[in-house]
Amino acid sequence: MPNDQVDRRLAAIFAGDIAGYSRLMGADEEGTLRQLKAHRKELVDPKITEHRGRIVKTTGDGMLVEFVSVVDAVRCAVDIQRGMAERNAGVPSDERIEFRIGINVGDIIFDGDDIFGDGVNVAARLEALADPGGIMVSGVVHDQVRDKLSFGFEDLGEQAVKNIARPVGVHRVQLAEQVAPGKSATVAGKMMERTVSDRPSLAVLPFANMSGDAEQEYFADGITEDIITALSKLRWFFVIARNSSFIYKGKAVDVKRVARELGVRYVLEGSVRKSGNRVRITAQLVDAATGNHIWAEHYDGELNDIFDLQDQVTTRVVGAIAPKLEQVEIERAKRKPTESLDAYDHYLRGMASLHQWTKESSDEALRLFYRAFELDPGFASAYGMAAWCFVLRKANRWMADPAQEIAEAARLARRAVDLGADDATALSGAGYALVFVAHDLDNGSAILDRALALNPNHAGALINSGWTKAFLGEPEMAIKHVTDAMRLSPLDPMSFRTLGAVALAHFIAGRYDEASLWAEKALRERANYLPAIRDLAASRALAGRDSEAQAAMARLREIAPAMRVSTVKEWQPFRRPGDLARLEDGLRKAGLPE
Repeated sequence: MPNDQVDRRLAAIFAGDIAGYSRLMGADEEGTLRQLKAHRKELVDPKITEHRGRIVKTTGDGMLVEFVSVVDAVRCAVDIQRGMAERNAGVPSDERIEFRIGINVGDIIFDGDDIFGDGVNVAARLEALADPGGIMVSGVVHDQVRDKLSFGFEDLGEQAVKNIARPVGVHRVQLAEQVAPGKSATVAGKMMERTVSDRPSLAVLPFANMSGDAEQEYFADGITEDIITALSKLRWFFVIARNSSFIYKGKAVDVKRVARELGVRYVLEGSVRKSGNRVRITAQLVDAATGNHIWAEHYDGELNDIFDLQDQVTTRVVGAIAPKLEQVEIERAKRKPTESLDAYDHYLRGMASLHQWTKESSDEALRLFYRAFELDPGFASAYGMAAWCFVLRKANRWMADPAQEIAEAARLARRAVDLGADDATALSGAGYALVFVAHDLDNGSAILDRALALNPNHAGALINSGWTKAFLGEPEMAIKHVTDAMRLSPLDPMSFRTLGAVALAHFIAGRYDEASLWAEKALRERANYLPAIRDLAASRALAGRDSEAQAAMARLREIAPAMRVSTVKEWQPFRRPGDLARLEDGLRKAGLPE
């Protein structure tokens, strides 16, 4: 009799593909292929090898991988998705390569180097169910790994999938690390937790611009920011920061997914229509735990009613989530920033420019903020944000006349403080401008403390305070403030600044290997972020990692060829002479000229 026995064995199967591959190829074929090859070479293939996987086959946008160990398969998938999230930071959403991954365990048939069978088919179906950047696993995978790995799973129940006779148990992998009971979290682990706050927790998604005029986009964004600011003033609330909420701008979103990614219970979404002198704000509040709409309303008024309309939205949110909130707290959130609608319009346009983070946009933002407080000389936030523009100019080496611009930054900051004693946004920008630009640590630090007393939910003030505490020689407090900021803004596209503050804090504390680790994280977010490159070079040098320190220094010299040991003090306002001396010593050892 002929021997027709087939080769079978049990294996873990990893199926992956690229979300929106056809769209990416249609938009930029050569660029997409170049990106994909780089991701494969630098991240995906090395991770598969590290976790003892075998690439069975690849297609244009996908791959099939076999693992002997299901634990290895899931760990590999998580490492790849976390690595891709880091590599995609700062990349426009419509240009990102994002993998979807499905993992199953089953009996498979081998035919040469290829594999077949229901075990493979189920993995492919799970991959199709995964979100971009996400991982779906079968029930059998979940049962085998749930007690062996440090991240959680969301049970999505049994689902019918194409060409599979029986429903498949489906679990979504939660990529954030979880801390086992009885074990303390590391600083890194604490920073990446996205558990729901004990306080009522809320994310305000960018309100859609329904005006039919793209020029009015800034207005809808500004209304959203103002509602976020008003709600964040309520210390009983936990409100996700603007930078993370705006990640979802222009996207069709699943509210439950948004809530899970941001770690909140409630999501507020809506739209703004501005036509002539009329404004309509539509808003709806969703309880993400149930998917139920708590309320949905629209508010109509004249343009000069805009602050009242915002207050109505804010009051309804408060009434729905925390009806017993003290009225004094609610009234404090209703402060009008200005009586001049023209000044307010220029301020919103300035904020829209500021968020672009380029030299040209910062110049335009500065012009608009100046115009705003010319129209209303009492507009504290406009002064504070104008002062903040000089922080960007100094940090990015955009200053044309440093002495004159430093003096102007200090003038604007002090004016913002005089006018905005109860305005956390004005105080945050002004306080850090005094610290970083004018090197006035005492006054700047006190102003930032005041901003946080007014609004403990102000992620920007927490980040600025984190940097300031590091400069003051208080590394543990710096890390605490940055940790709080990361919780408030877990998807911040500017997180390189936050990670850089952690790196500096560890350097100040003498933990050079940890400083290097966090500097490397910051550089994965923004490759040319000078403070992180500087701290990486110094940390590696002081840790005795000479060749790595020299490599970082070569990179620093490419970006900032004029930097010298003698100029470091111009950039870092350290309170303690020893902290500056150690940074200078580290940079000197790494090869920076005197």
